[in-house]
Amino acid sequence: MNYLHQFAFQFYPYIAVAVFLVGSWARFDKSMYTWRTGSSQLLSDRGMRIGSNCFHIGILAILGGHLVGLLTPHWLYEHFISSHQKQLLAMIVGGFFGALCFVGITILLVRRLFNPRVRATGSFGDVLVLVLLFAQLCLGLVSIRVSADHLDGTVMVQLADWAQHIVTFRPGAADFIVGVSWVYKAHIFLGLTLFLIAPFTRLVHVWSIPLSYLWRPYQVVRRRQATLRYGPRE
Repeated sequence: MNYLHQFAFQFYPYIAVAVFLVGSWARFDKSMYTWRTGSSQLLSDRGMRIGSNCFHIGILAILGGHLVGLLTPHWLYEHFISSHQKQLLAMIVGGFFGALCFVGITILLVRRLFNPRVRATGSFGDVLVLVLLFAQLCLGLVSIRVSADHLDGTVMVQLADWAQHIVTFRPGAADFIVGVSWVYKAHIFLGLTLFLIAPFTRLVHVWSIPLSYLWRPYQVVRRRQATLRYGPRE
């Protein structure tokens, strides 16, 4: 079990990120025209707007919270907020956006599975991605409940130490999370697996953030006046 733990939380993160980076580059280089989300909105827009908006707003907020919460060094915030307060903040904010994301992905998953037109044009990869994201979100929501049993912030600090050791290529990262709940470990492992499969699914579009839309000028659309021509009267 110790070998499996070391592989999963010391070496697997680097394997997953390496496949994510190299695989994304290879797909863009070899199959550029497959680099798309494969939107099915034209087939059926029922539930698409609210489902997609809730999911994307929720997931972006959650990802941002994970990056800030896990990668911010303890010394940088300990003078302003305690580990206990930081954990409570993470539980409240994460719970809100997690619930929003849950509503969105549930709508998208039901739509993908039970809308005949969308299901007929989809692929196994499309369903797999939604199912894995749904499972990952459920694990994240369950971890909030588990976090309520240790509000002192110690486990949150352990998870942050693991993440910071991984991104700085330091050994011993896996040792920080040996004793944490299986929920956190499953959440981490499944999150890394999503990185691993991203280049081979529609998840690859996470690279295509349309930041240029923030400063793109408005598109001017003018109505074209139709000219009617009449022939000579008889």
